[in-house]
Amino acid sequence: MKYFLIAGEASGDLHGAHLMHELKKLDAKAEFCFLGGDLMQAEGGKMVKHYREMAFMGFIAVIKNGKKLMNNLKECKKTLRNFQPDILILIDYPSFNLRIAKFAKKELQLPVCYYISPKVWAWKTFRIRQIKQYVDKMLVIFPFEVDFYAQYHYEVEYVGNPTVDAVFSSLNQNQTFEDFCIFNEIEKKPVIALLAGSRKQEISTCLPKMVETASQFNDFQIIIAGAPGIELEFYQAILENKNIKVVSEQTYQLLLHAKAAIVNSGTATLETALIGTPQVVVYSVAFGRLAYWAKNIFIKVKYISLVNLIANREVVKELIAHLFTVENLAKELKNLLYDEAYQTKIQEGYQEIKNILGDKGAAERAARKIIAFCEERKKN
Repeated sequence: MKYFLIAGEASGDLHGAHLMHELKKLDAKAEFCFLGGDLMQAEGGKMVKHYREMAFMGFIAVIKNGKKLMNNLKECKKTLRNFQPDILILIDYPSFNLRIAKFAKKELQLPVCYYISPKVWAWKTFRIRQIKQYVDKMLVIFPFEVDFYAQYHYEVEYVGNPTVDAVFSSLNQNQTFEDFCIFNEIEKKPVIALLAGSRKQEISTCLPKMVETASQFNDFQIIIAGAPGIELEFYQAILENKNIKVVSEQTYQLLLHAKAAIVNSGTATLETALIGTPQVVVYSVAFGRLAYWAKNIFIKVKYISLVNLIANREVVKELIAHLFTVENLAKELKNLLYDEAYQTKIQEGYQEIKNILGDKGAAERAARKIIAFCEERKKN
């Protein structure tokens, strides 16, 4: 069968690649055309557009890149029409993907599957109407999403969480801390890991406060997890000649060996929890205190981090908007590094999250359901 996939950022590229890998195992004649990244490209097929040309965060960035966004939509629609896939598979990235879903259904009469739901449970619930109208099958990755969609009389299926797969398949548990230090040419000194996000805008906003805070702890060395597609020079410009190491394509290994981590809200918070590293979650927004107040009106969930959302309680501290200060961050980091009872409490929360998410195999289960869905439609 022919599959057309759309992933608009780094995490989508990772999960899209795993899904493609499983589809190939089940379908020897699988053909792929996609918008994604290097990991999806490694699985084969034709890449229409790299996610680096698509990932714009925030209202201002979208306005500035409006022409590019429209061109991306136009090119995607043209390629989708020419490729004539058996199914369109969307991975998160709702602003773009729901427009393509509408086009695919109304203009091409294509079946549409969504793998990794937009976070409509957090905000923009108006998108549920579009999902019900243009998405034939929704495969979700958080158990609570099943009950959420049921409130709107829309049936979805939980297939497990692909982050569990990603961590399980990529983490080298046999690598010692000494091996890590030798490989990266760093001193054998305890590590504080900084995960500042995957987009340049959020990195430039969050990283300076992260570095200023972590620098107060002289018994530790700071190591930054380099995001996919972000050049080293970008980090160096922010660091202003500070002697801080940036490691790329080693985020899981960095977290494995770190004593604590400061993590920008996103998938990385869940990855950190699954690996077991004590963390504090941060998120920077413009107009801090005002934005924090507005959050209570527009955001439909109590927490912003996936860790706390899955547990439905505070497992890790969240410092967002005006609460994201060096003073608050230093206080929390001190607890993570030196308070053993606090560390134990976090680990108990992490185990709870692992139990809720279940076993690995999300990509395989999703692939089986997609193929079964396509075959059933062909019969009818």
